[in-house]
Parts: sequence; C-alpha cells; structure tokens
Amino acid sequence: MIKTLGQVLDNLMSGDSAKEETERVDDTRLAAAALLVHASTIDGYVEEAETERLQDVLKERYGLSGDQLHELVVAAERSERDAVDIYSFTSKLKKALSEEDRLEIIEMMWEIAYADGEVHGYEENLIWRTAELLGISSRERIRARKKVEAQQ
Repeated sequence: MIKTLGQVLDNLMSGDSAKEETERVDDTRLAAAALLVHASTIDGYVEEAETERLQDVLKERYGLSGDQLHELVVAAERSERDAVDIYSFTSKLKKALSEEDRLEIIEMMWEIAYADGEVHGYEENLIWRTAELLGISSRERIRARKKVEAQQ
C-alpha cells in the first residue's frame, strides 16, 4: 500500500496530470473534428468546399497547420467511420468544454453545412441532435445558424 501511495505521488510530481490534460485536450479536438467530418459526409456527398472549410475551421479554432492538421483530420475521419453514434463524441465535449465552447462547436458545424451553399435536411438534423446532446438550447442553436448564415 505504501508503495502504491508512493507511485501515485511520483506520478503527480512527474507530470502525469499534465499528460492527462494534454490527452483530454486531444480527445476534445478529435471529438469536435469527428463531428465536423460527420457533418461534411452526412448528406452522402463530400464537396471540395466542405473539405476546405473543415480544414479552415480546425486551423482557426485550434491553431493547427501542416502535419498536425492532417493528422487530426485523418484521425477524425477514422473515428467518425468507426463510431456507432455521435454520443461518444458529444459526451466527451459536454464534460470537458464550457457552454461557450460547446456553442462554438455548433457554429463550426453550421459552417460545414453551409460550405457547399446548401444546407441539407440531414445536416440540420445532425446539428439539432448534437446541440441537444451538448446542452445547447434551441434558441442558441438557431442564433448560431443565423450568425453563420449572415457570414456567408
């Protein structure tokens, strides 16, 4: 027992908590990126404009470029493809992010939906379900849509 307590203290002193924080941040980035990938593919067509906007949104939000951006997109595509539903992504985001940050995820999803010039019903439904799971009110979801729509 004393050895275990010593290991716990050593882990705390060696920065394992910082490692956990980095992994949590990476988990939230990956979850958000996977939702954006899902938004770009849900209508059955992936337009070049959606792919470009996806990369731009991730670049702007997380300050990524080059290999880091590419690795995140590839990992997000893999996670989205392997996922059974969106709950695995939204639950991580709801636990880790503030309401303001969760609302920003919804705005990013609207940006992807509007990227090809047409919002498909599947995209609207996905964003509605995602907002519900993230604890974003209908009013805020609609406000986010109008904000993105005005920027188009």
